[in-house]
Amino acid sequence: MKERKMYLPSLDDMFSTQEERDAEKLEKIVNISLKDIEDFPKHPFKVDVNEAMQEMVESVKDKGVLVPAIVREKGNGKYEMISGHRRKKASELLNLETIPCIVRDLTDDEATIIMVDSNLQRDKILPSERAFAYKLKMEALSHQGKETSRPLGDKLKSVDIIAKDNNDSSRQVHRFLRLTELIPKLLQLVDNDVLGLTPKIAFRPAVEISYLTKEEQEELLDIIEYNDCTPSLSQAINLKLLSQNKSLTVDKMEDIMSMEKPNQTPKLKVSMNRLKNILPNSLKNDKEREEYVIKAVEFYDKYQHKQREKNYER
Repeated sequence: MKERKMYLPSLDDMFSTQEERDAEKLEKIVNISLKDIEDFPKHPFKVDVNEAMQEMVESVKDKGVLVPAIVREKGNGKYEMISGHRRKKASELLNLETIPCIVRDLTDDEATIIMVDSNLQRDKILPSERAFAYKLKMEALSHQGKETSRPLGDKLKSVDIIAKDNNDSSRQVHRFLRLTELIPKLLQLVDNDVLGLTPKIAFRPAVEISYLTKEEQEELLDIIEYNDCTPSLSQAINLKLLSQNKSLTVDKMEDIMSMEKPNQTPKLKVSMNRLKNILPNSLKNDKEREEYVIKAVEFYDKYQHKQREKNYER
């Protein structure tokens, strides 16, 4: 006869009500020291002290942290931030000691998915941030086995989940994943396109360039910086095709990049060595220097015009 195991309730179960036991299972908000919370590893989202952060600081100052952060225990008395990096930073800027948190028992993959999904709700997300967030979520979904059993189907299934969760197309998700193959300096140029900085590379050309080898990307970056130019979509496609055919050389790369783009506005290049002793040191960037030079030329043109008028009157 098979022996049956008898369940014996604990003392806590014996002397507590069902309501109390149910309450124990509910998530609680606790205040945790900021010093005990570490950032999520490989967190792809930047936490900049910018205008948006200053607005958050003012909000926390006036009303406190209204939405608790989500953390998990690390087992060494410390916690790992899952959702709430910007709220933590705002609290640190205000010299607060604690932040309200919800502590959850999460696996690495569960934590990754929550971290990505919560941060993708931000208003402004850089291409590099979205690219590595999608990559992290793709890996987490693969570990959880949420794909079909077919080798190709596995990858497509994960992409479809990400696309659906973010109101994106599967093709667009693939494009963002390609950006993670860019060297950091080229990826920064893709972010520059969104930030309104120069030099910059548009999203679609960047996707094509991601198929170049790392060495080819370094060579392309040198050409971009030396010639102050970035590839159009057609140029990027040509670079990709030559790379895939193992026939992309530096000379061919320079030939492609020197081709005039449609509707391209010609640029006047002036050596900074000739201007460094003329331009004020207070000018902070190339845009301010360009504006100063234009105004100087306009002023000189007006001066020349007045001189011609005086000579005519004589």
